[in-house]
Parts: sequence; structure tokens; C-alpha cells
Amino acid sequence: MKQQTIYEVAVISIGSLNTVRTKEPVLNYFSNLQKCLDHLLGALAVHGWESKMNYTAVYRNLKAKGKYVAEFSFAGNKIFKIVITARTINPSISTLGIEDKPDSKK
Repeated sequence: MKQQTIYEVAVISIGSLNTVRTKEPVLNYFSNLQKCLDHLLGALAVHGWESKMNYTAVYRNLKAKGKYVAEFSFAGNKIFKIVITARTINPSISTLGIEDKPDSKK
């Protein structure tokens, strides 16, 4: 099977306001990083959040650290953070840590 990288986008509520109105993390998956960022920046703009995210910064952080994190705050309170993580689907088959069966003819 062909291995493919997908991008997981998690929107996680954080900060003191999360204790008042608890929200579950929202997960979305994209197969293309550019389309992922286009959709994400569009959704942020529609809801009035300004972001300095760009493709180069996200790509470099994914390569160096394995994830990209951006926090959003208002009036000194952290509201939510966005975590973008690269995931591999259809990984190559491994032994899963299973060792060979011992020989019973001793």
C-alpha cells in the first residue's frame, strides 16, 4: 500500500474561560497542507480572529518538531489553540514488536 501523510487539525479550548463553558476538542483531517491552511485561515477570518500563520512557518515546524501550535487570546485570556500534526496513514507493515516463537525441540 502507498503511504500518505495527512494533517490533523485540532482546535482545543484552553484558559480560564474553558472552565465556565467546557468544549471538546474539534478534530479535522486534510490530505493537502496548503488547502488545510486555506480553510483554517478562512474560518479564522470569518469569525474575526487575526492570525499570522503562513505555509512556510507551519511546514518548517512540522518538519522540525512534528507539530505546529498557535494560541489565540482575547483581553489577556487564552481562548483556544490550534495544533496541526502530520500523521502517516498506511504505514509500512512492521513486526509490531512480536518476536519469533521459541523452538520447542530442545
